[in-house]
Amino acid sequence: MKNAIILHGGPSKKEYYDPEAPSMSNAHWIPWLQGQLLKADIPTATPEVPWAFDRNWNVWLKEVERFDIGPETILVGHSTGAGFFVKYLCINPKLKVDKVILVAPWLDPNREFTKNFFDDFQIDVELVKRTGGITIFNSDNDMESVQKTVAILRKTIKDIDYKEFHNYGHFCFKDLKSTKFPELLEFILAKN
Repeated sequence: MKNAIILHGGPSKKEYYDPEAPSMSNAHWIPWLQGQLLKADIPTATPEVPWAFDRNWNVWLKEVERFDIGPETILVGHSTGAGFFVKYLCINPKLKVDKVILVAPWLDPNREFTKNFFDDFQIDVELVKRTGGITIFNSDNDMESVQKTVAILRKTIKDIDYKEFHNYGHFCFKDLKSTKFPELLEFILAKN
């Protein structure tokens, strides 16, 4: 049965603990997208990674693996969540999934974090073959570390698809000025 998992990004510690901010799985366009996919009869999970600012691989892994992931699973990752899915798929070479959408993917190319999330794996150049397709959603005005990540993924992974948006920033609420992301929904629901 088709299902989807939408994985949030890694906030700063300040954002994570901000009493006025929603939890990461309830931020930006994630709740809206989950609701739309549920209305399209696609059961959709939005894991909430505790202490997501710390980027502890084992904590992220435990949260994501609570959900069924198989050949009909659509994976949507935002920022660190997108980077997580890249690594997760690369280190699980027998796993097959449906569409993978990497929104503003981030693999910490500048090695800003000491307990680095992404140091211990190689990107599988043939990764697309085990999916229903991998597509990067990138904005022309996103931060430099995302642009570097996008360049690495496009250079390394054969047959990866790419969609560029103008002035969408990091695809957050403050950039989009909306909790809706219709282009992403349309892409997910489009037939292959």
